Amino acid sequence: MAEGQQVTEAAKHKGRQGQQKPRKQGALRKRDNVVFVGKKPTMSYVLAVVTQFSDGANEVHVKARGRSISHAVDIAEVAKNRFLNSLKREIAIGTEEVRDKEGRALKVSTIDIKMIK
Repeated sequence: MAEGQQVTEAAKHKGRQGQQKPRKQGALRKRDNVVFVGKKPTMSYVLAVVTQFSDGANEVHVKARGRSISHAVDIAEVAKNRFLNSLKREIAIGTEEVRDKEGRALKVSTIDIKMIK
């Protein structure tokens, strides 16, 4: 790089062909076939799951925390019952510890629904 030349974050990401920038919760990450459930409508996530399978994925993980867990279950059920009848599911539940704004430790429930072709 030439002297005095600076590379901005946007320029760094622009030069990475085929790589994706990290996204917020509720986004789809194609690299590892994970759908993080957030506040979007159910059918947005169902479409993401169906798209992953139509792109050749053999398994897709639907992950959620806290109040979004019931939303994740709805997404998995709609995807299976309306679009992909032959899917199998494996469900893992757990607890994560997160910190609030004051630094206190909070425990948040998690779910990972592994949908397998």
